[in-house]
Amino acid sequence: HVQLVESGGGSVQAGGSLRLSCTASGYIVSGYCMAWFRQAPGKEREGVASIYGGDGSTYYADSVEGRFTISQDNAKNTVYLQLNSLKVEDTAMYYCAANIGYSGSWCYARLRIGYKYWGQGTQVTVS
Repeated sequence: HVQLVESGGGSVQAGGSLRLSCTASGYIVSGYCMAWFRQAPGKEREGVASIYGGDGSTYYADSVEGRFTISQDNAKNTVYLQLNSLKVEDTAMYYCAANIGYSGSWCYARLRIGYKYWGQGTQVTVS
């Protein structure tokens, strides 16, 4: 049974930073795609970053490139999203997601379709 539990959201001023964590159980992250999505009220869900557990390759949406960093700690079965230089428009519910993966580019392409397993979400508010 796959479970994803996020933490680390909160409220921060523009220009500030946060680190989101996603701890997985029921499988090993090294064989999966892991990703972070976000959804703001009234807007479509957006895939912001992905990482392939097989080789650690990462991809980012243009809207967060250079400001957000996705990483993983296989020993802790945990994926992180470091959010720097936050903007008001980054305000959203952030979701961790997982899917069996095959390559970094496959994980990134999957951002447009959706992933199989989801966490409950953690709110990020930038003012």
